[in-house]
Amino acid sequence: MRLLQISDPHLLAAADGQYRGRSPWRRLEAVLQQARSISPLDVLLISGDLCQDESLAGYVHLRNVLAAWPTPIALLPGNHDHPQLLRAALARRALIAPAVLELNGSRLVLLNSHCAGRCGGRLGSSQLAWLARALQSWRGSEQPMLIAVHHPPLPIGDAGMDAIGLEDGASLLSLLEQAPGLQALTFGHVHQYWRGQLPGRPGVRLLGCPSTLCGFCPVQPCPLGRADDPGGLWLALHPDCGAEYRLLRWSVESPDPA
Repeated sequence: MRLLQISDPHLLAAADGQYRGRSPWRRLEAVLQQARSISPLDVLLISGDLCQDESLAGYVHLRNVLAAWPTPIALLPGNHDHPQLLRAALARRALIAPAVLELNGSRLVLLNSHCAGRCGGRLGSSQLAWLARALQSWRGSEQPMLIAVHHPPLPIGDAGMDAIGLEDGASLLSLLEQAPGLQALTFGHVHQYWRGQLPGRPGVRLLGCPSTLCGFCPVQPCPLGRADDPGGLWLALHPDCGAEYRLLRWSVESPDPA
């Protein structure tokens, strides 16, 4: 499975609206236009904080923007989302967490960490139990697996972001200690590139994805020296050699009105 991950576009109902002094729609559309040249590619993942104003109009506009995208699409609700409106507008166009996508001999597990009224995330006992049953049913499987969740499941080293991470992240990581075929866990929320390893499983990558809107002060330096440019990740799951990934940055010419 070859996957493009983008994250945290913070879209608005108004196509010309601005957030943090930037134009979310112009930036997302510029990213998607440039990302079309990425090949090979099997799945587009947008890992949360889709609509800053949590508006139905914003989700409908996103559906229209994604209508011609050539691959399957997977979506995660973030803390700046309305899961019911997201599902109402996009359930026929995209796979929405919690869900599992099996493609090209690989497995993508989408988790929903949205917690109403809070910036931090929570999976909750029901979703953790669902994941535990799924992992048990996959025992003995050799399929490469990627887990995707909006909130980081462990501290990344930024006091502000760590205070609003995944509340039950330790429970998730405990479940994943023996997860069959797991090659990587990826998340959004932090507006920056970040990499680490799953505790107790040094071969399993943990990856934070940049935002298409703006960057936050990075904990780890951007390898491309472009920490504030719209970014994303390209990931590939391989049965023999583990997950491969590449940090992506895009140029956006005059994306925001003066």
